Amino acid sequence: MPSANNTYTFKAKVWLYAGPTPWHFVTLPKKLAAEIKAFHGGLAKSFGTIAVLAKIGGTEWKTSVFSDTKSGSYVLPLKADVRKKEKIVAETMIKVTLTI
Repeated sequence: MPSANNTYTFKAKVWLYAGPTPWHFVTLPKKLAAEIKAFHGGLAKSFGTIAVLAKIGGTEWKTSVFSDTKSGSYVLPLKADVRKKEKIVAETMIKVTLTI
């Protein structure tokens, strides 16, 4: 059953993809990812993306979660301006709220 108002809150550790252009991400818990896929998977666009409104601390922004076959979940990219405002660095545990 989808959550009230299609809003989901979870805690996850920030990790760094250290490719040619480093990006910070959080991976959604697998149980939550399965629920989102079951109830909102029909909204997926190219690359399995689902549009969301993300909130960390006092910062809210429109983005997408991306399907990640390696983890079997979704990943949320963390923009540089969000990381600066909320003082987020790799390996930090953060609380995230997503509204679909």
